Amino acid sequence: MLNYKEFGEGEPVIILHGLFGMLDNWQSFAKLLANDYRVILVDQRDHGKSEHTDAFNYKLLAQDLHDFCDENGIYGCSVIGHSMGGKTAMQFAIDYPDFVQRLIVVDIGPMAYAPGHQIIYEALHAVDIDAAESRKDVEKTLAEYIEDAGVRLFLMKNLKRKKEGGYAWKMNLDLLTKDYPNIIAGITLDDLLETPTLFVGGSNSVYLSDEQLKQISTSFMTYHVEFIEGAGHWVHAEKPAELLELVQEFLD
Repeated sequence: MLNYKEFGEGEPVIILHGLFGMLDNWQSFAKLLANDYRVILVDQRDHGKSEHTDAFNYKLLAQDLHDFCDENGIYGCSVIGHSMGGKTAMQFAIDYPDFVQRLIVVDIGPMAYAPGHQIIYEALHAVDIDAAESRKDVEKTLAEYIEDAGVRLFLMKNLKRKKEGGYAWKMNLDLLTKDYPNIIAGITLDDLLETPTLFVGGSNSVYLSDEQLKQISTSFMTYHVEFIEGAGHWVHAEKPAELLELVQEFLD
């Protein structure tokens, strides 16, 4: 069961968040895009308010999205995916090409990545979530590992109050730790992907490297690449207006 929100009317556009994220991360952007489209934000499995499971890989995430579309009568849509969500979007287009009209992949490529979230995992596991009495307790521990206040704030959006008191993580931290190799794994493209695709990277990000772009050029039949100047990995948060312009132009 996937938690979701939707805004606007018209042709459906589904937006998928990245690792440790949730649909709320894209809500401001979605409301702007909803002037012209029916925009659907989805919490992927083991994130946000969606169901916790016992396995995590892109085949399963793509199947989740297919089942979600089928349950909601969506048999043709555009998909926007950021980071991990971008890989889900690519896998979805590979496995269910008839469902995807256009694909927008934000700051991620199809190839495998080297592990890069070790400090974040260490920080999250260092938090004694059962003993935390306030959000400040959690942030204090995170700050021992993570200097960037913005990253700490992003992670702390995963905090939820328990009915009986205290805090818990919204995300399924243990599973996301165990299956981390599946998260940084590449997407296998046996044939050229025919879905028209827009790749958008941040000029200050390293995720869309020359190696990734080379793989894209041999795996996607119809694609376009744009870099947004001054943006890092969280393009939608740092340069929303610029991203919106590119997305609207591509979808139109």
